[in-house]
Formats: sequence, structure tokens, C-alpha cells
Amino acid sequence: MIDIRPVSDLRYKFTEIESVVREGRPVYLTKNGYGSMVVMSIDAYSRLVDNTEDALDEADRYAESHTRRMTHTEVFEGLRDKTDGI
Repeated sequence: MIDIRPVSDLRYKFTEIESVVREGRPVYLTKNGYGSMVVMSIDAYSRLVDNTEDALDEADRYAESHTRRMTHTEVFEGLRDKTDGI
């Protein structure tokens, strides 16, 4: 179940939010009825970004050893070609 709370709960009900986060679930905070931020554990955040960090490191290594550069249009056209029909 998604846990959505007003941002004021971060101040007044921190221990409740901390308990939810320790269980591995994120807490979505709202301000004036609109989404404002997400609170999650450091472990959950690390799992979320580790693959991205690895991919960016790999892209940096590739860029250092290759001179060809592609425009964003070329990149997205290539991705569309690969994903057509999926």
C-alpha cells in the first residue's frame, strides 16, 4: 500500500515515517495537496541509483576512448528502432 502523508507529518510524526521507511517502503509527502517529495531509506535509494551510476560510469569510459558523438535525435531514433514491436 502506498503511504501518502502531508509534509507536516515529517515534523510531527517523524518516528512513524521512520518506521515505514525502515520496513523498506517509501513515504510520499504532499504539500497543499500536491506531491512534494519522497522519503526512503538510504539502502532503498542506493538500490535505485546504483545501476544508473554504473551506466554513467560506463558511458564516461566509452566517451574517453571513442571520438564519435551522437545527437539526441540519433540516440532516440536508434532506441525507437530497437524497441519497435516490443
